[in-house]
Formats: sequence, structure tokens, C-alpha cells
Amino acid sequence: MIRIDIISLLPELLESPLGHSIVKRAADKGIAQINIHDLRDYGKGSYRQVDDYPFGGDAGMVLMIEPVYNLISDLKKRVSYDEIIYMSPDGELLNQNLANRLSCLKNLIILCGHYKGIDHRIREHLITMEISIGDYVLSGGEIPAAVLCDAVIRLIPGAVSDETSALSDSFQDNLLAPPVYTRPAKFMEWEVPEVLLSGNPKLIKEWQDEMALERTERLRPRLLKQKSDS
Repeated sequence: MIRIDIISLLPELLESPLGHSIVKRAADKGIAQINIHDLRDYGKGSYRQVDDYPFGGDAGMVLMIEPVYNLISDLKKRVSYDEIIYMSPDGELLNQNLANRLSCLKNLIILCGHYKGIDHRIREHLITMEISIGDYVLSGGEIPAAVLCDAVIRLIPGAVSDETSALSDSFQDNLLAPPVYTRPAKFMEWEVPEVLLSGNPKLIKEWQDEMALERTERLRPRLLKQKSDS
């Protein structure tokens, strides 16, 4: 089982993406546990303050170190964590290899940033890994955290009904997935490739490999360079 504790200012943003489909089924089966913690529960005063103005006079607000430190400290009293992850646009880019690696771990914390960011001392002294889902900025880390959870949990044995399905996803071998089709075999004048109807596993596998390579060469050639370099 994998346990993921998410620290967020807006827990409600995570309820829908983590409450349905494969992620929910994995939780129901007891192979994934996701706990969402409201950072404001560790805020100061009646307003439960967790942010303040940045030193130096820059615009925006910054998440304070004290509530984050206290919440993480409380979690660490009960659990030994493999990684404490901060979702950040300047972190390591999330890819399939990283998702595979994280799916082999047992306990993760994900910190969702907000506003202008977080006190840098959190990144220096508490965070063990920073992850980005792309070279752009979002309003907060909740959507990236949901993306990371989905990418990781679907790889846990038992999360997907047919485990071979996850292993054949795009990027698992630095290749895009081949085209897929379903019934009817002919719609208007558009037909499914005959080889897929042949019932010959060897020919079908050869066709899928050829299509995966062709699509990767045409659409994402950099993946082939990464494959040759690895």
C-alpha cells in the first residue's frame, strides 16, 4: 500500500479528482491511502493565518514556515516518509520514469504551494524533492498534486483491473502508445486495421510495435533520443 499525505490551503480542490475513478477504487481496495490536511488548521489566531508579506517588499503573499513545519513534524511523529515533495514549476519535470519510481515507495508527503510561493527555508530544510508538471505557473499546487497522485497510484498493483494496461501506456518504454480501436470494425468508410481482427497475437504485437515507433518518430522524436541515451 502507498500512503500519500497532501498539505493544502484548499482541500476542497482535491476532493473531486481524488474521489473518483482509479484513485478512488485503489483507496476502496486498501492499496492506496490519501489523507488531505488543511494547512489552516496550523494557522495563527482567529484568522488561522498561514501567509505573510515577503521580506524585501515584493508583491504577493508567501506561505509561512511555522505552520508548514508544525504540520510536517506532526505527520513525521507517526510515519516515516520516503519523500517530502513540493509541487513547484521549477522542480523536476514529472514523467513516466519518475512516476514509476515513486510508485515503488510507501509513504509520501505532497506540499501544495499557493500565492507567491513558500518561505524558501521550507525548501532548504524540509523538502526532499520538488516536482513540476510543466513549464507554466498555476494558482496553486492542488491540481499538480492530483496529477501526481493519479500518475503514481494507477501503477500500484491492483489499482487497474488489467495490470498489463498500465504497463502498455505511452512513455513506459519512451515510446508513444500505438493506436487503439473498438467495435464496430467498420464505421461509415472508416475501418479498423485488418491485422487487429486477425486473432494472431504475434502479428498484432509486431504491428503495435511498428505503430508505436512510427508515432513516436513523427510526434515526439525527442523520446527516441532519450531512449538511445539511457
